[in-house]
Amino acid sequence: MNNNIVWHKPEVTRQMRNILNGHKSIAIWFTGLPSSGKSTIAHALEKKLYERGIRTYTFDGDNIRHGLCSDLGFSKGDRDENLRRIAEVIKLFVDAGIVVIAAFVSPLKEHREKIKKIIGERDFLEIYCRCPVEVCEMRDPKGMYKKARAGEIKEYTGVSASYEEPEAPDLVLDTHLLSLEESVDIVFKLIEDRISFSKGNLP
Repeated sequence: MNNNIVWHKPEVTRQMRNILNGHKSIAIWFTGLPSSGKSTIAHALEKKLYERGIRTYTFDGDNIRHGLCSDLGFSKGDRDENLRRIAEVIKLFVDAGIVVIAAFVSPLKEHREKIKKIIGERDFLEIYCRCPVEVCEMRDPKGMYKKARAGEIKEYTGVSASYEEPEAPDLVLDTHLLSLEESVDIVFKLIEDRISFSKGNLP
């Protein structure tokens, strides 16, 4: 930390923004194997929240790598930095009063713990999209598993790189057993009380 950098206290606070928006802000983090349904559920959830007047933004793993993290690869060090950047940006969005939805493989427990620490435990919900790798590979809409099996993609989670299951997520969705609508409804019920407040009942 540079000693010449001083934090400037803003006049407009997160609580003020939450009041203006009419809801609390929070980060909802979807983790799971590639093709386990994370992004599909995340975007469908955002649409449902939007239709109810909730201010949202979805961070998708592939989309982030087109811009903010386009300079990073998939080595452990690059994954560390990719997720650190994302967590710091999400923290700012939560402070801005936004309900943030994030869909990232985030395969290692240490990564997810660092993310939670940066964003803040009280503002972080971890949702594990659990799905057998065989089912994920059958779905494989982008053909990535096929490329990984052929050796065209190195360090691909579920094939040549491991995925560490969350030990105590806030929610587990067995996405091979649930429909998209069922998954979205389950998540919505989980977060509904977390983002709602009446006047005078602020975070």
